[in-house]
Amino acid sequence: MNFQVTVLKILVSYPDGFAVMADLKRDMAILATSGRDWVERTKRLAARVPDLDIFSQALVERLNGGWRITEKGRTVLDFMEARPSESQAEPEIVVERPAAAEPAPRLLASTRAARSRRLQRRRAARGRARAKAS
Repeated sequence: MNFQVTVLKILVSYPDGFAVMADLKRDMAILATSGRDWVERTKRLAARVPDLDIFSQALVERLNGGWRITEKGRTVLDFMEARPSESQAEPEIVVERPAAAEPAPRLLASTRAARSRRLQRRRAARGRARAKAS
């Protein structure tokens, strides 16, 4: 199983592309034991971007006890999953390594507010689940 492709696939499935480490580990364990199909699929996807390095290429960022896929990460994943037409040769994507850290783009106020509301709902749901489990 290709770890980096799996991380991208897991993160893209979460709201805002963010998952805490416990969720990532749980999902990785599920996929790792799901059988040969997943292993073969991740190998095929990884072959489309041979020098894949999700952190140094800024495809995933670490924040607040978890990881979040970036727009660049979504673009690379879309490229890996795109099916090339039979008439065109499969181009190799080149992902540049950043020379210096780029500043994070500023979020619009409405986007920040929506993200804040989603985070609050997620925290409340986790709290209810913990209370129900104990």
